Amino acid sequence: MAQESSTTPHTALEDAQAFALGTAMCALGVTMLTHLGLITGQTAGLAVLLSYVTGWSFGAIFFALNLPFYWLGWVRLGKRFVVKSVICVTLVSVMAETFPSLIRFEQLDPVLGALLVGAVTGLGLIVLFRHGASLGGVGVLGLVIQDRTGFRAGYVQLAFDAALFAAAFAILAPRMVLFSLAGAVVANLIIATNHRHDRYTGR
Repeated sequence: MAQESSTTPHTALEDAQAFALGTAMCALGVTMLTHLGLITGQTAGLAVLLSYVTGWSFGAIFFALNLPFYWLGWVRLGKRFVVKSVICVTLVSVMAETFPSLIRFEQLDPVLGALLVGAVTGLGLIVLFRHGASLGGVGVLGLVIQDRTGFRAGYVQLAFDAALFAAAFAILAPRMVLFSLAGAVVANLIIATNHRHDRYTGR
């Protein structure tokens, strides 16, 4: 199998189209998620939960929550990663504010919706990962903690999500939290299956 895709850096145009596609898919996921009153994991999930509690917009909260992580990312992962991530977080924040005025759901079953949210979000994140970007947040913190203490980054993210979903039970109906958890599982399975360095390394 040819390895050109894993050794040839992406061009600026390729990065641009990937950022547009990946962030649009993630913003679509957020639009469906908030329409249904569900949550997700990581920093985006915290932003969604805070938006439900405070009434503030998801986009503004999501953008603000990521600000502290940019410095950590700069130190741990470098300038290029942080610049790309700032672009992607900004795009998702703007699109998540814009999409609800452009998209209407006459009927969206919460179970199917949760699974679709997980699917489109997982695919959107894969696109971003393969172009050396992310949506920042807890993943960056996990890498820093892993470097300094040896505690695995994946466990940091798992602990954060466990606390987030536990808090969600105090705010949302239990069945909605369970639907949300199913969607998060779908997203993580897609990422675990497709984001593997032995198959593809984004540059």
